[in-house]
Amino acid sequence: MSSGLSDLGRFSDPSILILASLSEGPKHGYAMMQDIQAFAGVSLEPGTLYGALARLERRGWIKSEPAEDRRRPYSLSGEGAAAAREQLLRLERIATVGLGRLRTT
Repeated sequence: MSSGLSDLGRFSDPSILILASLSEGPKHGYAMMQDIQAFAGVSLEPGTLYGALARLERRGWIKSEPAEDRRRPYSLSGEGAAAAREQLLRLERIATVGLGRLRTT
């Protein structure tokens, strides 16, 4: 049944996945990739991850923390937490409506 889903492209924006991951607390890049794979089933390539991190940092939604061993952790800013909440609630509404409509067909 899900064999054709890969033809539809990606339904997950790296930015919202990163914000959702950092909602739990600060993480470095590799830890984010592992977390995102675990909760969303999405494997982000390092280039995709670090490109999205740079965009989120420019927007002021995340901030880099002092490096620990060679790894630089990132954390959500207050503005980033608000943006994550808004987008996740929007996705929740979309999922609720879509699943409700599927039940009626």
